[in-house]
Amino acid sequence: MEKQTREEIIDFLKSRVRNIPNFPINGIQFKDVTPLFSTEESLNKLSDALTSTYKDKKITKVVGIESRGFIMAPILAMNLNAGFVPIRKPGKLPADVLEESYEKEYGVDKIQIHKDALSPNDIVLLHDDLLATGGTMLAAYNLVRKSGVKEIYINFIIELEELNGRKIFPQSVDIEALIKFEI
Repeated sequence: MEKQTREEIIDFLKSRVRNIPNFPINGIQFKDVTPLFSTEESLNKLSDALTSTYKDKKITKVVGIESRGFIMAPILAMNLNAGFVPIRKPGKLPADVLEESYEKEYGVDKIQIHKDALSPNDIVLLHDDLLATGGTMLAAYNLVRKSGVKEIYINFIIELEELNGRKIFPQSVDIEALIKFEI
């Protein structure tokens, strides 16, 4: 079997993202990532493509955001010989937590991480499935920064470029998205 280029792999993965019109509300074109996880071929290609970007970054912890960030973050952690840390909605973590609030289109929400989950020596990869407006990931980034880690990288499977989500982050933040869509 002939080795595929990174661009061919990304095109393969992009072709498997399902578009769901008018979900969860009218006018939204929802990008469904679940087909990327449904076959060994697509899951392996997705895992390899995400991992390759960070294999030389000395990542010590991969932090996944509830809930779709929980799918690939542990796989990335295993591939990078790192630990996995969840960021969750309030009331889901049993020990002492750090909390960050953020605004959504329809109100304020909060996310939490265990206070002892990260240390100043950690190099963190923050992962979620999709970058749209960026509010949730910015809150996650601020939450991880409160832990005083050494370095933070941010990664998404998909970016909706026209929503300009990456513009709300400081320019110094390393943000990568594997698949990019215009909406």
